[in-house]
Amino acid sequence: MHGWLPAAVQILAVVALVSAIGWRTRRWRLVWLPWSALIGVVLAALAYLYIASAGIADDSNPAPHGMWIWIALSGLAFGVLVSGWRGSSRWRRLAAVAAVPLCVLSAGLSLNLWVGYFPTVQTAWNQLTAGPLPDQIDAVTLVAMQKQHRLPIKGTLVAVDIPDTASGFRHRGEFVYLPPAWYRSDPPPALPTIMMIGGEFNTPADWMRAGGAIKTLDDFAAAHGGNAPVVVFVDPGGTFNNDTECVNGSRGNSADHLTKDVVPYVESHFGVSSRTANWGVVGWSMGGTCAVDLAVMHPDQFSSFEDIAGDAAPNAGTQAETVARLFGGNSAAYAAFDPSTVMTDHGPYQGVSGWFDVNGTAAGPPNEQALAAQALCADGARAGIDCAVVSQPGNHDWPFAATAFAAALPWLAGAIGTPGVPQVPLQSTTAPAPVITASTH
Repeated sequence: MHGWLPAAVQILAVVALVSAIGWRTRRWRLVWLPWSALIGVVLAALAYLYIASAGIADDSNPAPHGMWIWIALSGLAFGVLVSGWRGSSRWRRLAAVAAVPLCVLSAGLSLNLWVGYFPTVQTAWNQLTAGPLPDQIDAVTLVAMQKQHRLPIKGTLVAVDIPDTASGFRHRGEFVYLPPAWYRSDPPPALPTIMMIGGEFNTPADWMRAGGAIKTLDDFAAAHGGNAPVVVFVDPGGTFNNDTECVNGSRGNSADHLTKDVVPYVESHFGVSSRTANWGVVGWSMGGTCAVDLAVMHPDQFSSFEDIAGDAAPNAGTQAETVARLFGGNSAAYAAFDPSTVMTDHGPYQGVSGWFDVNGTAAGPPNEQALAAQALCADGARAGIDCAVVSQPGNHDWPFAATAFAAALPWLAGAIGTPGVPQVPLQSTTAPAPVITASTH
């Protein structure tokens, strides 16, 4: 999606739109073409107002100019199709019909280049067609495999419908990855668990489709005799564009769902360890902010976290906009989910460690996420949390998230006590990457 495809589609869109517009009559040029252009301007303005009101873009991550241009051209193409249909030749009508989806697709590709949601065409196709997820099995197959007491070659993925009894948070279906070692006995061994959280625009399957998490976990298990953590892929938003930042607020009690619904369910249904030392949390982008928040707010549930390019605090715009959008204007509620405030108020932590992974290079200036990671790691070290800030090359997209998770998994799996996996010190986990550590020892 970052190669030749966007440029090729945009060239086709321009050719189709120019062919559809043509020179035509004087009335066409003075009346109907400006009317069509006005539709495009209004459409782009409405999109801008929506993105601004939802807090999706900010000064550090503004929407690309090309996206607004293609949204406006999509409106123009629609206006040309409607107003220019009568009296047009057959080939011009065909060009007008083709221009609309091509302009819309060009706008979507510009949006995708901004948010990095679909890294490849195959990922987009699998998501849009809802194809099967890697290693996915049904409940009947799960029970049959468990009775065999035979380690499969790869792990398995099962869909789960976790009740929202404690939170009241309406959510989509979630998934649990079971490594081969889970099938070693019945009841299963009390394995450690990782909670996986995606970004702002998300589905629970994103870590598996776009982030390649299943292959990373299968490869890790194969290298460790079938041993790997159990992993639960959660839904922090409830809908695709509901940016909860994993807090309890006006957009739903997402935090309660993750801590009061998900954790007890996985422990009771899959026999995983209930010890704090055996639970970790990983998040990407918005989910990275969530990972830090969950770990520092609930050190009785999570002992280790990986924050991949998250923000310094829940972020739905400026701080004032975030307070208004997520907490209904309640500043005290915002402070209760601000990691720095939480760590200061909590006092010394024991047995909590974290990995902050940010994209960039040692030679370039730090981006906003890098500054946030350095500040949070420093705050955490003062509060007794062992942490490291690791910088790796890449963009703020799913390929970077996938690389970051694979790099941190050996440390995280050892930190939460995965059988057969040695503990790895934070400062020696990725040799090629520059590492900043802040240790309490």
